[in-house]
Amino acid sequence: MGHPAYDGTTRKSGKRYVWTGKTHLLEETLDIPLKWRKPRLVFVNSMSDLFQDSVPFEYVDRVWQIMEQAQLHTFQILTKQPERMAEFLRQREGSPLQNVWLGTSVEDEHVVHRVADLKQCKATVRFISFEPLIGPVGRVSLSDIHWAIVGGESGPNARPLDTAWVDEIFHQCEKYNTRFFFKQWGGVNKKRTGRTFKGRTWDDMPNVHVHV
Repeated sequence: MGHPAYDGTTRKSGKRYVWTGKTHLLEETLDIPLKWRKPRLVFVNSMSDLFQDSVPFEYVDRVWQIMEQAQLHTFQILTKQPERMAEFLRQREGSPLQNVWLGTSVEDEHVVHRVADLKQCKATVRFISFEPLIGPVGRVSLSDIHWAIVGGESGPNARPLDTAWVDEIFHQCEKYNTRFFFKQWGGVNKKRTGRTFKGRTWDDMPNVHVHV
């Protein structure tokens, strides 16, 4: 379930979201996780990026304070700017929060440098979302990466997912003991293409206790 700490989107017809070019910090939603009584796995800002340049570190720190108080829940934060996340964490004292997982998106070889930036982030769990995977990533080192999520693009104009691209990530997961989660092949009809890889489904999660 997503937690909208801030919003940079607007709803269009068909329930699509598009970037408006403006960031709105949502003060009224910050403490919502403190009101949840049952454990949840929370994808923070599922429709936005907590570490984009327009979000000040002062606000990010307030999000961190809420997550620190809400130990009942497990929070996942995914960003395309892991270098900014690493900068924030260098300024923040203390050990990594045990209930917070930090990740970055890697769509192809052109952004593989994000993996090295993610490794600079102090975290209990580091994960990479290879989704949508639109090209090869090469033999990216997954040392110190706990979880890899792989999936193809879906929708009317979806670009195809090459089995070889998934294979190279899968073998790196085996080499570095990184948990492998295959989400989908995607395409125009993702239900038809399914999510079977090497004759089975892959739903591995990091080897830590997860609040669900």
